[in-house]
Amino acid sequence: MENKTKFTTTDEYMATLPIESVLRAREMREIIRKAVPAATEVISYNMPAFKLDKVLVWFAGYKAHVGFYPGGTAIAVFQDDLTAYKTSKGAIQFPLDKPLPVSLINKIVKYRIKEMATPSAVKKVKSQK
Repeated sequence: MENKTKFTTTDEYMATLPIESVLRAREMREIIRKAVPAATEVISYNMPAFKLDKVLVWFAGYKAHVGFYPGGTAIAVFQDDLTAYKTSKGAIQFPLDKPLPVSLINKIVKYRIKEMATPSAVKKVKSQK
């Protein structure tokens, strides 16, 4: 999503999404919310994110996909499950014309919770910022 607006809430962000991605982005938000109900919704890097002590995951809506940003370690751990999706070092693209892989997203979020609970993982994430 290319927007110069500085968002302060997820709802503000969602209001600016391309119409094609609004429903999928809302669905992604709910999947993450249910996977980690104790998390707080925040805006980080001008994208919606879910945070416990630190940000666990981010997501963003685009014209042809929903981006999911769980970090590079999670993508490496789940690489065999992600072969059907376009990925990069820290991002996964879920196309809008296919259902979101709810079970996989849940597994990745749960992995991130465990990863963030490990002190060495927190140091690694801090050094990436």
